[in-house]
Amino acid sequence: MKWLIPVLLMPKPSNPALVQTHVMFMVLYLIGFFLERKPCTICTIVFVATVFLICYSGVGNCIFGAPFCEADNG
Repeated sequence: MKWLIPVLLMPKPSNPALVQTHVMFMVLYLIGFFLERKPCTICTIVFVATVFLICYSGVGNCIFGAPFCEADNG
């Protein structure tokens, strides 16, 4: 879990042109992490649940970009 916490804390860039690069970096980092480290099932479930709650809470801190975060807000 200590390798996944920085993913949740990394802020989105304020420049809209860099959001797509940020999303690509996050997706590639997560794919590489899961392929290399192979975390336990419980850690994976906790991480996915945390990302889901952050993305759909309406806070706007979703690591996967604005379309996933703002879909419910208007």
